[in-house]
Formats: sequence, structure tokens, C-alpha cells
Amino acid sequence: MTQESSQNLHEHHSFTASPGQEPLRVDKFLINRIENATRSKIQQYIKEGGVFVNDQVVKANYKVKSGDTVRVLMQHPTYEQLLVAEDIDLDIIHEDDDVVVVNKPAGMVVHPGHGNYSGTLINALIYHFENLPNNSSDRPGLVHRIDKDTSGLLVIAKTEHAMAHLSAQFANKTSEREYIAITWGSFEETSGTVEGNIGRHPKNRLQNTVWSGEESYKGKPAVTHYKVIEDLGYVSVISCRLETGRTHQIRVHMKHIGHTLFNDERYGGDKILKGTSFTKYKQFVDNCFKVLPRQALHARTLGFEHPTTGQWLSFSCPVPDDMQACIEKWRVYATHASND
Repeated sequence: MTQESSQNLHEHHSFTASPGQEPLRVDKFLINRIENATRSKIQQYIKEGGVFVNDQVVKANYKVKSGDTVRVLMQHPTYEQLLVAEDIDLDIIHEDDDVVVVNKPAGMVVHPGHGNYSGTLINALIYHFENLPNNSSDRPGLVHRIDKDTSGLLVIAKTEHAMAHLSAQFANKTSEREYIAITWGSFEETSGTVEGNIGRHPKNRLQNTVWSGEESYKGKPAVTHYKVIEDLGYVSVISCRLETGRTHQIRVHMKHIGHTLFNDERYGGDKILKGTSFTKYKQFVDNCFKVLPRQALHARTLGFEHPTTGQWLSFSCPVPDDMQACIEKWRVYATHASND
């Protein structure tokens, strides 16, 4: 099938294989790039003739090579373009004529995407607020985002002026963002700065990684300042302040310096990375994972200049119960360990 015959289809995904791409079956290539996709779903797309490489329809055994452009096309528009307002409660911290600040719970996706077409923050926003301005990605009200399993504060723009003003603040690094995280391991220094360009991981496209040296061009500059709040032996509670806002920035930077976020499944933090091999310790950590079934990251503080009044606004929301319960368990464990 040629590009001409695919003009009535809608593009849902598009990827270009990197220069170092080893030949890889197209179904395996896509499973590492489409978030929340299953192999059966991808094979269904292929079977229906919806997967194109360099504008030619391919079968599952096609091997993607360096420079290939792989596209997934379907007969219906992307669900992102079919936004449906949903009556979902929002924890609104602040609202005026220009902005809304919300405290997003862990587990809520910020905007619709593959596998998450409803129940997102945007579905809730367009129900509660009319005529929200679109950002550069056509997402109503959205100035910035945080990951699905990260909790905490987000600012939403209610007017075109607010969208432009707030977006410029984030781009110019004049906004303030502080996160609380639980990481594996004790830090040698009580504070520090991580600088490292962040870009897509070469083998797992659902991860990002730090690129350095001659390969630094593969990532975008990212700066994270951290401070240890509490050393609990095998884990630490830290505060992170962002200068930049790269995808998964704190998760990638902390892993890069050997302190992967606690229970961060995508980056390997859902395994015991520090501690003993005793069965009782393993049981304790498993219980902590059950108490906090997500990466230990919370966007606690958000500050910005109001787009109309020019006043500096700063908001803070407490660490949620699941993270707090996990911290308490580690405190008790650390106390007992020091008394043994």
C-alpha cells in the first residue's frame, strides 16, 4: 500500500529508527515504543494492515533497519483528538480567572494516550472548565505535566494569555518546582546537583537515559538539585528542585547517580537495590512495596508569577498517605536496625 492509498487513515504513532538500530522485527520494535501496548494488540494492528514502514504496509516479520520510518495508521482519529468531558472530582488548591492549581493523585494520567483514553486530568478539566486554551500539542489548559504514578501540583492555564505567560516561565526556568522522593541507598553528600543531557534510551524507548561525552547531543540539557531530608539506612528521603523539565527527569538523574527511586518499576527500583539478603528484610521491603505500589515521587511545591497581576504565587501540598506510610515503615526499621 502506498502513501496515496493511506491518506484516509489517521496516524497514531510514528517512529524513525536510530542510526545504530540493529535489524529488529517490527512487532518487537513497536512494543518497546508504544506505552501500555500489548504484543497481541500490535500484532492486530499489523494483521489489519495498519503498520507502515517507509509508507509501505508490512507484515510482522519485517525487520526494522536504521533510518526506517515506522507508522501506525488507523481508520479512526487518535483518541487524543476525541476528548470527552468526564465528571471527575479534582483537588483544586487555587483558582482565579487566569489559572487553576490542582493536586493530582497518583494513578491519574495527565492527558489521553495509548491505553489511557479516559479518566485523565484533561477529561476532568474540560468538564469543569469551558474554553480552555490549547497548548502547542493541542492539549487544553496544560502548561506542564507529571507522570501517571507521580502525585502532586500542576498549574492549568484558563486563558490564551496565561498559557503563553506560564509556558514562557517554564521554558525560561523561572518557575519553582520541588519534589519529594524516596530513593534507594544513602548519599555520600547531603546535597548536590546532577547535570546530564536526557534523551531516549537506545534499547527501551519507554525509558530515558543520560547521554554524555560525544553522545550528549542525543539528549537535552537537564539539571536537578537534590538535598537529603532523611537518611533511613537502605533508603533516603530527598528533596529535588528542577531547573529543567525533561520527561522522567528526577527518575533518570537519580538512577544515573546510583539512587533509583523506590518502587520505580520502569527504572528497576521495584527490586531490592540496597540491603541484606535475609528473608525477613525481603518480606519487609515487599510490604513497603504494597504500601506504596508506585514510584516514590511527589510534586510538593509549585511557584510561578501570576500572568496578570505579576504577583509571585507559591503552593505546597503534603506528601500523600501512601508515601508517608512507606517513610514511617522505614523509620521504624532504621531505628530497630541501629539498636541491634
